[in-house]
Amino acid sequence: MTILDVAVPCPLRRSFDYLAPDSGEMKAGMRVLVPFGNRRLVGVVLGCKDHSELPAHKLKAATALDNTPTLNRELMKLARWAAAYYHHPIGEVLQQMLPVRLRREKAAQEKSHSYFVLTDAGRSTKGDELARAPRQAALLDWLQHQQGATRDALKQNGYDYGVIKALRDKGLITSVQEPPAHYTSGEPLTLNAEQRKAVDAIAAELNRFQPTLLEGVTGSGKTEVYLQLIARCLDAGQQALVLIPEIGLTPQTLKRFEQRFPGQISVLHSGLADGERLSDWQRAGSGASQVVIGTRSAIFTPFRQLGLIIIDEEHDASYKQQDGFRYSARDIAVKRAADNHCPVVLGSATPSLESLYNAQAGKYLHLQLRTRAGNAKPPAVKLLDIRNSALDSGLGEASLNAIADTLAKKEQALIFLNRRGFSPALQCHCCGWLAQCDNCDVSLTVHIGRRELRCHHCDAKKPLAPHCPQCHNSELQFKGPGTERLEHCLKRHFADTPVMRIDRDTTAGKAAMPRMVKQINSGEPCLLVGTQMLAKGHHFPNVTLVVMVDIDGGLFSADFRGGERSGQLLTQVAGRAGRANKPGTVLIQTHAPDHPILNALINHGYPAFANSLLQERSTLGLPPYSHVAVIRADATTLAAADDFLRQVREAAGMPGNGAQLMGPLPAPVTRKANRYRSSLILIADNRKQLHRLLQHARQYADTLKTGHTLRWSVDVDPLDWF
Repeated sequence: MTILDVAVPCPLRRSFDYLAPDSGEMKAGMRVLVPFGNRRLVGVVLGCKDHSELPAHKLKAATALDNTPTLNRELMKLARWAAAYYHHPIGEVLQQMLPVRLRREKAAQEKSHSYFVLTDAGRSTKGDELARAPRQAALLDWLQHQQGATRDALKQNGYDYGVIKALRDKGLITSVQEPPAHYTSGEPLTLNAEQRKAVDAIAAELNRFQPTLLEGVTGSGKTEVYLQLIARCLDAGQQALVLIPEIGLTPQTLKRFEQRFPGQISVLHSGLADGERLSDWQRAGSGASQVVIGTRSAIFTPFRQLGLIIIDEEHDASYKQQDGFRYSARDIAVKRAADNHCPVVLGSATPSLESLYNAQAGKYLHLQLRTRAGNAKPPAVKLLDIRNSALDSGLGEASLNAIADTLAKKEQALIFLNRRGFSPALQCHCCGWLAQCDNCDVSLTVHIGRRELRCHHCDAKKPLAPHCPQCHNSELQFKGPGTERLEHCLKRHFADTPVMRIDRDTTAGKAAMPRMVKQINSGEPCLLVGTQMLAKGHHFPNVTLVVMVDIDGGLFSADFRGGERSGQLLTQVAGRAGRANKPGTVLIQTHAPDHPILNALINHGYPAFANSLLQERSTLGLPPYSHVAVIRADATTLAAADDFLRQVREAAGMPGNGAQLMGPLPAPVTRKANRYRSSLILIADNRKQLHRLLQHARQYADTLKTGHTLRWSVDVDPLDWF
């Protein structure tokens, strides 16, 4: 009798025994369908054994879904490590690794991939011969620069099946089953001395584990370094993984990578249909895709021979999963590179303090790109003291004048405000009533276009009424600006200029972001209004002015990471100005022109600023000079959450030897979605000590009967403590 050790997606930190199916050999990594209570769940086989602690008549049978392991040996090993490190149930870790299609009770059938290539007639046909069919002409031109492309790749680049069929019916393209041979297209750019040194140093480490922090000022050409490293990796017959922080960066990143490595790219992010995502996931595992570009979850992609991992904007908080399985894709990338004996590159203009600490400690190779590529010069940065100044929707007179001057020169300006909506609060001028969420301890945000009030924590919505619900007066005031309000203001001042708002509300559609990026890159004068989505990786050559409307909030944050995040955001946004041949200017509106963070960044730059923060962290014993985990609880009452965490703390006892327990402490926004949140914070001088303390506390928490009214979770290396 063969018994399967199966990981089931459930909150229990254990695996379960099932009888193996009669047909076929079962191996670790294969999916099985198992009865679990009154449900049937898709589990993953951890291994096989010949005995169980349960009597044979109580064992239920599993049904095989795969003929071969869906998750290879490397990913299974990684899952076990991640479950132990993050103190998370192994079944949920493995579930996170699978594409959505493979979490369902269906057999995993590998999709056959047809590659569309030009026929001889297609290679000799010019695009202008299809002038009456512009989409067909565009696709023909695109394929003339590619070796070949799958239907999914064509779809991701905006070509639907109707266009493909039309060209095939005309005999200009055909489909083949074998992938085109690897080759690169497009001439690589000429590297400057710093770029060449970086490429040579990292390429010399191919086939062995070497983490490298590539610190390059904005516009220094980090992407070209990535491309030339990938070319060397592919020449060695290996595959490369590139992680990016936001879906919004995918179109422009994909375009540049496709130009260099045509027909060899797979893309993985949450914006894809389930079928598309599974298809590209399988192509990477079979070796048909040489390069995978993806957001956080792409770190769990299977590879036949992984030779290089690149993490762009490695400091970005998007790499940390904030619910469920709270993993860091950046940290797992380093672990995965070690397992595959390959280099991992962490690139950023504003590296995280953790990565800088590892570089200074000699754990990471530290390479720097100090100059902008080409003839681009760093922008001039100026502080605008707006104390006692008249503001129009948050914009001062000096900012409006600078915007007008920029447009007069036929250039583009970017106005940055990290707050979406029309206004963050609505208040009655007569009785003082403030529109607040019924479910959370926060005010409701005004969205004027939708005529609604919305909570940005629980997504509750209310209609925007014309009168105060308390005194029925119509004198309602909007307290503070959001991006939507800025958009209205700029359209009023510059009626003849296109104003594009780029935030989560305007980029929800799949084609929205690529369409706006295309319009911006046309170079025509326009105004960009947006949140931090605009701060990450975008290259807009004609943007010569950046106005930062409200940076003060982050300067006075109670979070110990507030200063680091503000410095990174300010530096990244400022880096959008003057990236080509035209000089750039950055205007920072502030009520705190003497603040040390602002002056340190402007006068000394990010490296000196980051080093001063590291010294401060060292003095206070904060990460990265200590290691932290948080046990969070939320319940229908604050007393219940606090009582649970108090019991866990008492069971953990006095840690001593440089370790400490803090809490229970209520979250700054204590009530969210009608649940009250509290945290128990564990701090230790070394990582082993932290995990011993956390394991003891977590094991005791597992024994407590919490019922359905209380939930709790573990977060190792948290970005936020509450």
